[in-house]
Amino acid sequence: MVEISDTAVFTQEAKAKVKTRNNSLVIGIPLERSAQEKRVVLTPDAVALLINNGQQVLVESGAGNDSKFTDKDYSDAGAKVVYSPKEVFDAEVVLKVEPPSEEEIDYMRVGSCLISALQLGKQEASFIHALNAKKITAVAFENLEDKVGGMPVVRAMSEIAGSTVMLIAAEYLSSVSAGKGLLLGGITGVPPTKVVIIGAGTVAEYAARTGLGLGANIKVFDNHLYKLRRIKQLLGQQIYTSTIDNYTLAEELKSADVVIGALRAEKGRNMIVITEEMVAGMNPGSIIIDVSIDQGGCVETASMTSHDNPVYVKHDVIHYCVPNIASRVARTASFSLSNIFTPIILQMADLGGAEEMVFNYKWFMKGVYTYRGSLTNAHLARKFGMTHKELQLLLAARF
Repeated sequence: MVEISDTAVFTQEAKAKVKTRNNSLVIGIPLERSAQEKRVVLTPDAVALLINNGQQVLVESGAGNDSKFTDKDYSDAGAKVVYSPKEVFDAEVVLKVEPPSEEEIDYMRVGSCLISALQLGKQEASFIHALNAKKITAVAFENLEDKVGGMPVVRAMSEIAGSTVMLIAAEYLSSVSAGKGLLLGGITGVPPTKVVIIGAGTVAEYAARTGLGLGANIKVFDNHLYKLRRIKQLLGQQIYTSTIDNYTLAEELKSADVVIGALRAEKGRNMIVITEEMVAGMNPGSIIIDVSIDQGGCVETASMTSHDNPVYVKHDVIHYCVPNIASRVARTASFSLSNIFTPIILQMADLGGAEEMVFNYKWFMKGVYTYRGSLTNAHLARKFGMTHKELQLLLAARF
């Protein structure tokens, strides 16, 4: 552009063209109908952020009540509060915590996106067929990876479970809960309580960190030496670590006050590490908390319980086997989930939808279990550097 004045000629920079987008998504947040589930995926603050960025959010009435977020909070944030599950599921993107029921899948529009836990190991074939019939892009957030290969949802919920599990142990060690009558950690002149942790992952790390802060004596067992080295480094102090040896473990369990099962299954169901005979040899009033119960558990005497009836006693040992411990602190867990999914939804909106996320990001594809978009397998294979046959095998393994 040239600007001419009375005395001279000046060149002036032309304004750059700015690409405008109008990729508004309709996002549905339904009410969780499972009695066990108290979390919600997006907080009112996250909803306000999405709406300020041009998105539309539908929230089913009561969706945030158990996390202490009211309908008014969501309405003030700009969301539309609806009173029918059909209306909230008829969104382009549905965000849930628990897997949807088949009835809820029927409410969803054809070609929409579902982001929730899928727990395919527990589902019937009809569940997958229902998703495929609606051509839904279903993302299992328990398998969703981030750009560096981590699993953000699993990591966040494991941090919460690990921190919470020691508070549960302290509660059931007390005399009012018919426990051993011990203060977790002990005081001056009184030996510290002994905590045995099976597994050396994220749950174990945060459980050990909390236990050490209270003054407990922590012992960690795992068959992966690199995990044992890592947890010692992360904790920043020397703790007792050992590989899982039946004799050594059995001896340690005899004097343990708290036992935490924190093994994560690598393939399929968890293996049993603590046998019924080992449990029978423990001190009366001790407590076992099997955090891995949702994957089958690692304690032979463990059976899944609920938040309403969380414990039972077997061989005079208290067993706490609730699968979703993070739901005990629903508000904290909701903030954590919201921090994970808000940037993903904004990124999805920027690209134009779930289909484009699948095409552009391999890390997002890792969580996708059913997919029937318009992108061809050949396009996806080229994008991810696979042969067409390799991609077919990958997709077939998901169904």
